Amino acid sequence: MDIVASLYGRSNLLEIVRRTAHDVFVPLTVGGGVRSVDDVAQLLRAGADKVAINTAAVQRPELITEVAEKFGSQCMVLSVEAKRQEAGHWQVMTDCGRERSTFEVLDWVQRAIELGAGEILLTSIDQEGTRKGFDLELLKAVECVASVPVILSGGYGQAEHLLAAIDAGAQAVAFADALHYERATISQLRAIASQQPVRLRAVS
Repeated sequence: MDIVASLYGRSNLLEIVRRTAHDVFVPLTVGGGVRSVDDVAQLLRAGADKVAINTAAVQRPELITEVAEKFGSQCMVLSVEAKRQEAGHWQVMTDCGRERSTFEVLDWVQRAIELGAGEILLTSIDQEGTRKGFDLELLKAVECVASVPVILSGGYGQAEHLLAAIDAGAQAVAFADALHYERATISQLRAIASQQPVRLRAVS
């Protein structure tokens, strides 16, 4: 994820994707600065399996349908940056969480799924980087309206947070800070997840 790509109007992930796909043999989702069907096509040719779109989809929701119809819904991941408002409501943010949209998260998720989104990458702006745990209320609210898998992101700090996310219904959990700063390893996270009755990808 190039998290500031839309903010700065850039799209320079292709070479990174090519190099990554050459040596990494698990499904690869790429996001950041994706603005068109052609952008998606280039990323898929470079080795991506799925493409995550936030800002461009908010600006032109029809893009979701265009991507889904050309490459399949399984390729079209809707990235949602959620900012808590009053109780039970979250606003969709764009441009790395800096810009407010007119969409409410639950309404947007439902509409995006109807348009063809096959997966939701759900990030809590309020929890991201805090290491205080995921926004489980947000997850449960989205799960109630989403008929596609939801990946939860933003807030991991310790083992209990991952177990709570799984228990709350997340189909997958995303990590960044914990891995970047070596507070956890993939093996450690897999060991934590194995404490719950969930399926883990086999290690080759």
